[in-house]
Amino acid sequence: MRGEDIHQEGLFSYLSPETRIPKKHPLRPVRKMVDLALSSMSSKFRAIYATTGRPSIPPEKLLRALLLQIFYSIRSERLLVEQLEYNLLFRWFVGLSMDEGIWDHSTFSKNRDRLLESDVARTFFHQILDQANERGLTSDEHFSVDGTLIEAWASAKSYRPKDDDDASPPGRNSERDFRGDKRCKDTHASTSDPDAMLFRKGKGKEAKLSYMGHMLMENRNGLVVDAEVTQATGTGEREAAVSMLQRMVTAARITIGADKGYDTADFVQDCRGLNVVPHVAQNTSNRRSAIDGRTTRHAGYIVSQRVRKRIEEGFGWAKQVGSLRKTKFRGVDRIRFQMQLTFAAYNLVRMRNLSEESVG
Repeated sequence: MRGEDIHQEGLFSYLSPETRIPKKHPLRPVRKMVDLALSSMSSKFRAIYATTGRPSIPPEKLLRALLLQIFYSIRSERLLVEQLEYNLLFRWFVGLSMDEGIWDHSTFSKNRDRLLESDVARTFFHQILDQANERGLTSDEHFSVDGTLIEAWASAKSYRPKDDDDASPPGRNSERDFRGDKRCKDTHASTSDPDAMLFRKGKGKEAKLSYMGHMLMENRNGLVVDAEVTQATGTGEREAAVSMLQRMVTAARITIGADKGYDTADFVQDCRGLNVVPHVAQNTSNRRSAIDGRTTRHAGYIVSQRVRKRIEEGFGWAKQVGSLRKTKFRGVDRIRFQMQLTFAAYNLVRMRNLSEESVG
């Protein structure tokens, strides 16, 4: 007997979002790891919010929502809020009931400054990393480092002389002809994003307003152990690498794999001063490499050079899935917040996959 197409909506629902989500849904193990990390940060959240006044939206829910934005490549917070309104999976992950109202999209902007000042993204990143350490998923001896360009949310036409008083019409930049102009960071700056700098990846490539993202990866399973954002400069990769190595607390000697861009005497000397063995690819193009046979003769050097290329998987995921190819934020601090949260999400996905592999 054919059923009738009756559009009769029920007045009450007797099922919770928890019962609607499949038991083997890939977000279930991720949710457990996220909840464990956020529960460890409860005292930190308590310190950055007032004890009196109108209750705010829980920061735990805001962070879970931002993770969903990364996992599902949602291009804006306005669309994220729209999804939270009717997407049952999203409601379950964030911790919203069936009848709970959704906050306005501007709530993310209003709370981001508070989270930035308290370095919440870095704390959350390290909480996830601690879980990976407890499971034995990370190496404490062998690491790799690399950097990538992040395109800034600013037009090349906004890169003007600092003493230029030419006012553009509201909402757009006036037409510019850059042919023959010499533009450098000492005399020019973007009117939209002053922290962004013109940078090009190599000869014959176009120069774009960019930031530089840096990643430190452990070599056992390719998990990210540190992430940093700096202005795009010729020495930014090496300086950020040294800073990230200095933040690592370890008594034993470790190795660091890197490409030819790190083959400089200063970087090699800094690494050895930190008790780090620089497994850097040799750059012998019309120059002498800072790495000699004392390093390259070991089998570990060859292994580091092979494994270090896996770092591109993290950058590729962050740019394609995490929407980090062109940032929608302005300023180093806000982009660093975005990058640390993105790589925390990457580690969560990687840890879930590794757990499934071990079970299988």
